[in-house]
Amino acid sequence: MRLLVRFLGFLFAAGTVVFLVGVAGVAGAIWHFSKDLPDYSQLQDYEPPVMTRVHASDGALLGEYSKERRLYLPIQAVPKLVINAFLAAEDKNFYEHGGIDFQGMARAAVVYAQNYGSNKRPQGASTITQQVAKNFLLTNEVSFARKIKEALLAMRIERAYSKDRILELYLNEIYLGLGAYGIAAASLVYFDKSVNELSIAEAAYLAAMPKAPGALHPVRNRDRAIERRNYVIDRLVENGWTKQADADKARKDPLVVTSRGNGAHIFAGEYFAEEVRRDIFERYGEKKLYEGGLSVRATLDPKMQVMARKTMAAGLVNYDEGQGWRGAVSKLDISGDWGVKLADVKSLGDIAPWRMGVVLETSDQSARIGFQPGRELGGAISKQRVTGIITLDGVKWARAATGSTKGRTPTSVAQVLAPGDVIYADPLFGKDGNPVEGQYRLRQLPEVSGAMVAMDPWTGRVLAMVGGFSFDQSQFNRATQAYRQPGSSFKPLVYSAAMDNGYTPSTVVIDAPIEIDQGQGAGVWRPENYSSGKYQGAVTLRNALRQSLNTVTVRLAQDIGMPLIGEYARRFGVYDELPNFLSYSLGAGETTVMRMVTAYSMFANGGRRVKPTLIDRIQDRYGHTIFKHDARECRGCDAPGGWKNQPEPQLVDRREQVLDPMTAYQITSMMEYVVQAGTATVVKEVGKPIAGKTGTTNDAKDAWFIGFSPDLVVGIYLGYDKPRTLGGKATGGALAAPIARDFLKLALADKAAIPFKVPAGIKLVRVDAKSGMRAGPGEGGRTILEAFKPGTAPPDNYSVIGVADADGRTPQQGFQPLYQPENSGNIMRPGGLY
Repeated sequence: MRLLVRFLGFLFAAGTVVFLVGVAGVAGAIWHFSKDLPDYSQLQDYEPPVMTRVHASDGALLGEYSKERRLYLPIQAVPKLVINAFLAAEDKNFYEHGGIDFQGMARAAVVYAQNYGSNKRPQGASTITQQVAKNFLLTNEVSFARKIKEALLAMRIERAYSKDRILELYLNEIYLGLGAYGIAAASLVYFDKSVNELSIAEAAYLAAMPKAPGALHPVRNRDRAIERRNYVIDRLVENGWTKQADADKARKDPLVVTSRGNGAHIFAGEYFAEEVRRDIFERYGEKKLYEGGLSVRATLDPKMQVMARKTMAAGLVNYDEGQGWRGAVSKLDISGDWGVKLADVKSLGDIAPWRMGVVLETSDQSARIGFQPGRELGGAISKQRVTGIITLDGVKWARAATGSTKGRTPTSVAQVLAPGDVIYADPLFGKDGNPVEGQYRLRQLPEVSGAMVAMDPWTGRVLAMVGGFSFDQSQFNRATQAYRQPGSSFKPLVYSAAMDNGYTPSTVVIDAPIEIDQGQGAGVWRPENYSSGKYQGAVTLRNALRQSLNTVTVRLAQDIGMPLIGEYARRFGVYDELPNFLSYSLGAGETTVMRMVTAYSMFANGGRRVKPTLIDRIQDRYGHTIFKHDARECRGCDAPGGWKNQPEPQLVDRREQVLDPMTAYQITSMMEYVVQAGTATVVKEVGKPIAGKTGTTNDAKDAWFIGFSPDLVVGIYLGYDKPRTLGGKATGGALAAPIARDFLKLALADKAAIPFKVPAGIKLVRVDAKSGMRAGPGEGGRTILEAFKPGTAPPDNYSVIGVADADGRTPQQGFQPLYQPENSGNIMRPGGLY
């Protein structure tokens, strides 16, 4: 007995020693691993990389920019269904354990023992808190040391933060495949839905992803993905978080993924979105753009953008087709499965409804084409093959651009197309305006390019912008980056300088040949009008602008001086510095469509400075406004205590007045005349008050039109990227103005016909439309209402002293000499009041 007692005492003593040694060992291990643990307090101020989102003026998503596609979602905004799905998949005891789930560890050990040798993946035992510790503070190293640190950190995190805060960090940090981080981004990427719209099956699929997002790809590994999704649904039922009937229905749901792309989310908005991205990058840098979670409200009007894209593309295509058919994009061997081969040919994805196809067979009356098959989410080529017919009507435009048959209209489809030709086609429309089923029209990518900008003249907000035919084809934005000669569309700035310095729309200038010695061996410059060799003699400035007479503009520039014109060009933002050469008065300098539209906006708004913008407002990730374009002061907008019969709020506009409002109206009135009876009469078809000016450069390398209504300015140019002539008959009035007409018809369709506002001080006087003299009683159709500043109205008659007209004749009988300015023998200002 005594031996037994001694033996038991020995065992107890030994056990105590072992226990103490074990405790000491554990304590030592804890101390060892604890001393190098990361500082978990950084989780308190955690700011994950969040993508910047750009929305159009109507709230539609325009673009997203990120290195990690993530939207941060507070736990209060996460639906209970989504929370339960992730708990069922990852940690059902989350709200009960203290960071380590010993029950789960035991369960995982049993499962591991049961599956030992079966090559099945061991069941994980890491809690959500442990995953937070690993994802935020540790590495993915597979070792016992990391697991110990992970467990220690998990317990500390549990003591420092609430369960909801830990779950919020987890749900926003985890990677869920397809470039999506966090549940909010994953919901959009996989299903194009917010988390509040997810079904049981969709929430379960997302909850299944953290274990192995690559192995559960919805296309490449569909069966495995559905199996794992259904496992999560079963756990939801097992834990009592969903009804059996709902679960049965969810298990039967197909796994349908609606992938969300990375590009612009508004049709035809690619150039605009990229310009916004550049702007944000220049303001705040790369990190803020791709990780700062900025919310950007852009100025884009999506409906107007579609109108701009449609009309600009149509104008480019119409001109290009008029130059003839240049041939197929490429040739393809159509033996075997042509769809697989065609799928590998690069095509443009932003020119819908155009589609790439390959000619399969041809005859005199038609050609059968096969369209490029799409690709599934996983990159696999679709097995579906779609074909169509191009009829003779669909190729009649395709006259040969070169060769012996150049310019001839094709009489058979086979003259244009051959089997293996890779081409573009879009639906053929019948005479009733509806597409003809199964029939298509041949298309070719235009060589000519151009740009369009539509702007609100009162604020500088860019409402629509087209930077070229296709962003996929060329990301070069011709609206902001292409510097081209504006030609005669620059002339209104010359006339503005004149109107501000004593001239009137009725000032008479001689239209006649002129020679200018450029000095320093540069030779003699002889500017000519577009209608070379035709001159009109004495002509008013209004008529000179209407007909875009170059010799009159040069004489005017010579009289007022190029330094003054250069100052106006700088003030309007057209040029930073204009050389003092008279040729620059005719638009020989290079500028952009954006700059020209901005300048014309100052005519439309009465002379106030306009700063163009593509962004209305930028907010940081916390909703604080860090940029706002509208800098006007609102007096009374923040009145405390609500409405108490105080005066209504007042907006104070402190923008610089760059042009006399009366001058702005005079130029606007003169440009209305350009539309009504000048080089842009095609724009009259809009049926609303429109003012504008065409422009055509030397050798017709660029064709321009800038025009405006009281509330909308649009600017357009056409030209080749490597400048060359557009053709002998190409002008701004023939090429650019029709595009503006088509756009303005759509953009102003539901707008009232509002006339341009006449500013205070302007006197409207009826004058003879040709001579500019005050009209007599009873004079009829040859008279117009002319705008004059105070004290500048014309007399009843006048003449130009000592100057013959273009035919060598003296001024017509009946003119009385009243005034001849010094050193201006070929310019006469009516009124003699200067």
